[in-house]
Amino acid sequence: MKKFIAAAIAATGLAITPAAAQDESPFVEFRVLTPEFALKAAEAALQFCRDAGYQVGVTVVDRAGNPQVFIRDRFAGPHVYETAYRKAWTAVSFGISTGELAEATRPGEPTQAIRHLETALPLGGGLEIEAGDGSTVGGIGVSGAPSPDLDADCARKGIEAIEFDIAF
Repeated sequence: MKKFIAAAIAATGLAITPAAAQDESPFVEFRVLTPEFALKAAEAALQFCRDAGYQVGVTVVDRAGNPQVFIRDRFAGPHVYETAYRKAWTAVSFGISTGELAEATRPGEPTQAIRHLETALPLGGGLEIEAGDGSTVGGIGVSGAPSPDLDADCARKGIEAIEFDIAF
């Protein structure tokens, strides 16, 4: 069969490019954060919020949106479990910060229907975690600070804590 395919390609004068050859594999390879680095990011985000006087919950998900770590400060509200997860999930699912998605899905925008998806939460505080090559390796969501922008600041500090480790 392989000889037939190779002969057919040769007969048509087509060459297999590296991208085409890559597409023939039945497997996809990607990287995700280890639980240790997911925890390091979550702890750094929590500590930054705590130092600023905010009681929050922090979730780190893998690139597929599966939770890896959740931590909650002792006085954070019960809602932070769900909202931190949904923010992290939304960031990796849509490939955009949840603050940017909130703007893009305002009422009247063509993408406003995204707000009706069950898990999506277009509310600031969710960010993608990218490796040095730009590939998404996870997402982080923070909930409980006085505003979505402050949640996002805490999430950024979590990413900064592992930035050097995932740069290479």
